[in-house]
Amino acid sequence: MNNNDKNLNKIIGRGWSFPPSFSHASKEVEMTFGPEDIDRSLEIIVTTRLGERIMRPDFGCALDHFAFEPMNTTALGTIKYIIETALLYYEPRIEVNEVKVELLDLSILNISIIYTIRATNSRFNFVFPL
Repeated sequence: MNNNDKNLNKIIGRGWSFPPSFSHASKEVEMTFGPEDIDRSLEIIVTTRLGERIMRPDFGCALDHFAFEPMNTTALGTIKYIIETALLYYEPRIEVNEVKVELLDLSILNISIIYTIRATNSRFNFVFPL
């Protein structure tokens, strides 16, 4: 790991890998660093249902409510708004530039989050099929 990576990790931070896994060699939780940690955080926010976390019942998105709903323009706009709001409250390390929600098939949504890391002004794209 070079000095730039170390500095980036100090700025952005680190967190548990998702899904949690353990190293057999070191007997410790595997960690993610830098932009990868932010991507795992975005995945956790998008996939967590409201009320799923006991101590933080307002954490996450209510995307499970749309499981059997018809995907029209209104539903896609609402999903986009829910994701933008959740990211605003629960991922302070980034500035969300754009959220795109596209219907790929009758059963697959493609969620694309374009964001900038505030501390480094680096731009990234996170794509998540749902």
